[in-house]
Amino acid sequence: MQKFESTSSLKDFLTVSHVEEIAVQSLDLTEIESLMLNITFSKCLFLGCSMSDDLLHHLLPENFIFPALDVPFNTYPNQLYNKKTLYNGFNRHEPETYLKTLDKIVYDYYQKSHEELSIKDTLAQRLHDHSITDSLHEYISQYNERNLVAIMGGHKIKRTDEMYVKVASLAKSLTESGYLMLSGGGPGAMEATHVGAWMAGRSEAELHQAIDILSAAPVYSDDNWLSSAFEVMEQFPEPQFDSLGIPTWHYGHELPTPFATKIAKYFENSVREEGLLAIAKGGVIFTPGSAGTMQEVFQDLAQNHYESYGYASPMIFLNIEFWTKDRPIFPIIQQMSERGDLMNLNLGLYDNNEEVIEHLRKFSE
Repeated sequence: MQKFESTSSLKDFLTVSHVEEIAVQSLDLTEIESLMLNITFSKCLFLGCSMSDDLLHHLLPENFIFPALDVPFNTYPNQLYNKKTLYNGFNRHEPETYLKTLDKIVYDYYQKSHEELSIKDTLAQRLHDHSITDSLHEYISQYNERNLVAIMGGHKIKRTDEMYVKVASLAKSLTESGYLMLSGGGPGAMEATHVGAWMAGRSEAELHQAIDILSAAPVYSDDNWLSSAFEVMEQFPEPQFDSLGIPTWHYGHELPTPFATKIAKYFENSVREEGLLAIAKGGVIFTPGSAGTMQEVFQDLAQNHYESYGYASPMIFLNIEFWTKDRPIFPIIQQMSERGDLMNLNLGLYDNNEEVIEHLRKFSE
């Protein structure tokens, strides 16, 4: 089914007397109403479109009209978010302006909706997430799937930590090598992934300069965490490459990193986590983390064992000490793989970025 996400492209398409099985998403149709009233439509989807009563009656009953629901977000977003849409109106010199951004308004609504458990709200959230998934897959379709690489890791990693710098440098190198970097889109190792991608094409010295600015607010709970990010983006504007963050309002107290140029923000965390691991067909790099990262390791393990998405992708563990002693799950996974209890695994355990890059390069060839 052909989909239209701009009024101009729909107008250019409407050159026939009858239109069948198209999808029109979140458009204001009033400006092309006279044109549409002279065309018959059947079996078409109209999702959250603005239209007059005359056009509505013209389209009924041969088409499927899904109205926008009364919630503080677009029920049918036709594109991914970015820092401008989520952080609309934010002024880094006045951190309190975050309270009036779309991201904060929707998070407050989300918390309240879970107290009331309204069927309208749960429906609106599912419809929103469906549209985000549709936009997400449309976006990544332009990439070689083996060049989609995710970095997973703890949200508590500080901007001043050695691992933060290592992840940012790794993401920078991978981005410059043609990979699209993915993450859960939050703070810590996730933010470092997108900082590296944002700085790709610039020098290592400039990357460290950016991290120095960020280090003034080392953790996501600092008042100036978001402001310092916007300061870096002002100093180093117009990134040469994209990166994709996939955060959730389920963890809305952890702000989404604005360094991700494309943001697929979900309500339902389980859909978001499964989807992130599923699309990272170029491999997943696991950096130190706690319970959430452990969960992601075993989710990815199951996907690769069963080849749920066509084939197994690399599972790379960065930081030998952590994954063999602090959280000694790598030796268990390796042993089970070697004796045939786990199948199809492509494992790596490294301390330096060069080995990680070489492992991914061999897989993507």
